Parts: sequence; structure tokens; C-alpha cells
Amino acid sequence: MRDGFYARWRGAEYEAAPSSGGAHLYSGEGDLPGFEAVASGRYRRIVSFSDLDEFGYVITAGALRGEPVKVLAEHEEWLRVEYTGGRAPRAERLGLDRFDRGVYQSWVLRTEVTDLHEVRL
Repeated sequence: MRDGFYARWRGAEYEAAPSSGGAHLYSGEGDLPGFEAVASGRYRRIVSFSDLDEFGYVITAGALRGEPVKVLAEHEEWLRVEYTGGRAPRAERLGLDRFDRGVYQSWVLRTEVTDLHEVRL
């Protein structure tokens, strides 16, 4: 499940992060030209935004008992979801925990979340 920046460069898609010097592209493959090791099994290359084919943000969305949610994390058979419908009473009826004012989240079984799909913002 993805939730973060991505970039498409030279026909491949990478996890990415913006910076003033360009986009930081990350890969788990160490044999890519121009990528440097930043941690064990993690490699980075900085590319100018003008050289990218695409740069954006992606989230994973779905539905919990018919209500819209965003997936924040996953662990084994569990998903951490956040209600995105904008109606507190509905979030409370779903049994979600109030995380902050107007923000409702909870861990739910993966099987409870339907229509999982990526949304590019």
C-alpha cells in the first residue's frame, strides 16, 4: 500500500522526495547507474524536476462498510485507515477512534476494507 511521493523517470517509477536541489529518487536495486547507497538495500539519485516525466503523490484508498477511507499503514492482516468522508457521526458509527479534531483512524482487518485502489493526487 503506497502513501507518498513518486516520480517517473526514464520509463521507471520510483519512490521520491522533493528537495530544493531536485527530486530524490529511491530504489532497492544497487546496480542502477548514478544511484548511491544511502542505507543497506536503499539507493538514491537526485534528478532535476525538469528531467522527470512525472512527479506527484499517491495514496491508497478504499471503503470501510461503504464509507471512504485512506490507508495509512499495513501490518500483517491489519490496515490503519483514516475516514475521509468528512462527517464525524459516520466515522463514529464505524467505530473509528478520534485521533484529532475531525480526524478518525483505527486499525481494521484488511478483509473489512473493499475497493482498494491507488489515487494519484
